Amino acid sequence: MSHSCRVRCQLSLSIVTFDCQTISPQDAAMNHSLPVRLLAVVNLFSIVAMIGQVGTTAEPDFSIKREGDKIAVLAGEKPFAEYIANDPATNKSYLWPVFGPGGVAMTRDFPMKDIAGEVKDHYHHRGVWFGHEDIGGYDSWTERGTFVKGEKTSDANKERIAKLGKQVHRKFNEVSATQDKATIVSEIDYINPDGKKSVTEIQTLIFRLEGKLRLIDFNQDFIASEGDVTFGDKKDAGLCIRVPTPMSVDSKLGGRILNSEGLTDAAAWGQRAKWCDYSGPVANATHGVAILNHPSSFRYPTTWHVRTYGLFT
Repeated sequence: MSHSCRVRCQLSLSIVTFDCQTISPQDAAMNHSLPVRLLAVVNLFSIVAMIGQVGTTAEPDFSIKREGDKIAVLAGEKPFAEYIANDPATNKSYLWPVFGPGGVAMTRDFPMKDIAGEVKDHYHHRGVWFGHEDIGGYDSWTERGTFVKGEKTSDANKERIAKLGKQVHRKFNEVSATQDKATIVSEIDYINPDGKKSVTEIQTLIFRLEGKLRLIDFNQDFIASEGDVTFGDKKDAGLCIRVPTPMSVDSKLGGRILNSEGLTDAAAWGQRAKWCDYSGPVANATHGVAILNHPSSFRYPTTWHVRTYGLFT
């Protein structure tokens, strides 16, 4: 079923990175103290990334380095994440790279960077991003590079090219850093192929440290200022992470998917669950990402578009 919004709708979530020497991926997903704190600050999802890193926590004191529409966030002079807007190679804004406390990258590098040994499928999977196959009938999930690279050439996908929309970053409403956090507030228009705007997103990202935790809070307000807009009920839609290649189940190096109902790997795809965890080896240690669905979410518990090749939505 599709839904339309006259004025505005809101999506909130958090990404957290921490030391899995202290809390394992499975324990973190079930540990009562972490979800309780997160559930107090999010409406729909909490995303928890476990980093296998022994060492001291990055010192607080955030800073921002801005170069045009690219913003680098640093915590204690150590890289935290980069926010990239209006990249001419794509039709969406995204975070890449995103680092844990030990400097381990938690996303695949392709297509932004060509790394030997990485799986190079799905050109539109960029770090951490939001995309939707059908907002007002147009697609910001895939992108032109998906098709011109030859991954999809059927007549049906040629029709999808004609329906490609884009997210156009209009301005930063706030870019700031204090000792305790960094904040990026962006105004993004969703534009149809004919150049007409269908919806405006006010996206707020807050980067924080809490002990050995690294947190990124997402808040997305979608404002239908041009009239009714319909968000189609599509599987290719939502906040996404493309996990590092060695972590994927299909790499057969120990990667594993596990959800709250005890379903694992391919059996977890499309199933309802309160949380889902993706873990596996990266940089000679075990790392993972867990996403927790907030109980007040629409259709809680949600279904999961989590794939053995490395997509986690």
